[in-house]
Amino acid sequence: MPDINSPIGLFDSGVGGLTVASAIRQALPGEQMIYFGDTAHLPYGDKSKDTIINYSLQITDFLLGKGCKLILIACNSASSNAYKEVRDFVGEKAMVLNVIDPVVEYVANETESHNVGVIGTKATINSETYPRGIQSRNPGIEVSSLATPLLVPMIEEGFIFDDISNAIVRSYLSRKELQGIDSLILGCTHYPIIKNQISRYFNFEVNVIDSAKIVAEKLRDVLTEKHLLRTDKHPGHEFFVSDHTEYFGIIASMFFGEKIKLDKISL
Repeated sequence: MPDINSPIGLFDSGVGGLTVASAIRQALPGEQMIYFGDTAHLPYGDKSKDTIINYSLQITDFLLGKGCKLILIACNSASSNAYKEVRDFVGEKAMVLNVIDPVVEYVANETESHNVGVIGTKATINSETYPRGIQSRNPGIEVSSLATPLLVPMIEEGFIFDDISNAIVRSYLSRKELQGIDSLILGCTHYPIIKNQISRYFNFEVNVIDSAKIVAEKLRDVLTEKHLLRTDKHPGHEFFVSDHTEYFGIIASMFFGEKIKLDKISL
C-alpha cells in the first residue's frame, strides 16, 4: 500500500513533463518527485501504440522500484495510448494518474467553451481521446483536432521564439481545423513552453489551455482524498534520463531555479 512519505513518480518522453513537475512543485511543495525523461526514445508521438506501451511499462516498473506512491503519466502520447496498461500493471501498488482526464473534465465542466481546438502529437490526435472525452461529458462542445508533430522536436532542440519556431507555429495554427475556435488545448506537455508564442498568434483572443496547473490541482485533490498528501519538507527531487541531452539540463534548471543533477538509466 502507498505510504504518505513516498515520492510521486512522473515520466515523459523528454522535457515536456517538466512543465507539469514545475506546477506540482508550486501546488504541492511538500511532495518529493522522481522524474524520468525517456530522451533516448523521444518523441513518443510518432511511435506505434505497442511501442509507447512498452516504454511506459518499463519506466513505470522503474518508478515502482523507487517506491512511488503515485505514477503520473506526464505525457499526452503515453496517457492516450498506455494509461489502461500502466494502471493494470501497477495494480494496488500505487495510484495512477494521466494528464488528459483532468483537462477533459475541466474543459467540459468548468469553461464556457463552444468550439475547442486540440493540438498534439500524431499518437495523441489519432487516439481521439480528447474529442471523445469532452463530447461524452458535454455534447454541445465542438472539438477540432490537429496533429502538430514538428513542435516536440523543435522544442527539444531549443528552437523557441525565433524565426524557425515562429514559421512552424504559424504554419500549424493557420490550418482550417483551428479556424473559429474559442479555446485551444495544448495536448502535449511540451507545448506550454511555447504557450506565449501560441497565444500571440491568436492575438491573445483564444483561451489557450495547458494541462500543468490543472493536473497539479487534480493530483492534490487525489492525494488529499486518499490521505496521502505530504506537507512536511521532502528530501529533494530526483531526475533520471535514458540519454543525456544538453537542453534537458538547461530546461530543468530553468523550471526549478537551480542546477539539476541528471542520472542516466538504461531500461
